[in-house]
Amino acid sequence: MSGKPKLHYFNGRGRMESIRWLLAAAGIEFEECFLETKDDLTKLQKDGSLLFQQVPMVEIDGMKMVQTRAILSYIAAKYNLYGKDLKERALIDMYVEAVIDLNELLMTHTFQPADKKEQHFATIVDKATNRYFPVYEKILKDHGQDFLVGNQFSRADVQLLETLLMAEECKPDILAKFPLLQSFKARISNIPTIKKFLQPGSQRKPPLQEKDVPKLMKIFH
Repeated sequence: MSGKPKLHYFNGRGRMESIRWLLAAAGIEFEECFLETKDDLTKLQKDGSLLFQQVPMVEIDGMKMVQTRAILSYIAAKYNLYGKDLKERALIDMYVEAVIDLNELLMTHTFQPADKKEQHFATIVDKATNRYFPVYEKILKDHGQDFLVGNQFSRADVQLLETLLMAEECKPDILAKFPLLQSFKARISNIPTIKKFLQPGSQRKPPLQEKDVPKLMKIFH
């Protein structure tokens, strides 16, 4: 059996993408097993692989881990991306939880009905530029370091960068009023493992397109 983590999900971003990002940031190679049909999901559910009957699921260190946040926490702790003490871990968790809230908004945009898309887009821009980005801008200013917590690279940096790039896909000038976040984006994007993950041909997934939605619905509903 390969020692590489094995990721079970559909061939797209969704909730697995942050896990791909974190493994890539840690320099860990991983394999992917894509769900193509409803039967693929049913098989995992029936053979007991999915504790709560849902994916993402990651096979790692002899475990079949589910629940995205639990998987991310395990990977972060295993590969030293989780701060040096309990206080740093608490800050990282706090920053990450807010990033996840924004990430969920961005991720669900493609699934909005046509008549709700415009309002949903307005909500994304409002929350990003008025609630979330000003906070991270202030954290970077007050902290005065290259990274969000302590002075070392952590999962908070990885997950914030992922979400900043997703926000820019949604609205290219969304970071216009946030110079420290722009610098942060450039700096973290240049970390060798991240730089590699951002290159074409990596296991990073493209944004979900509307044409992909019916296929996903067939797998999950």
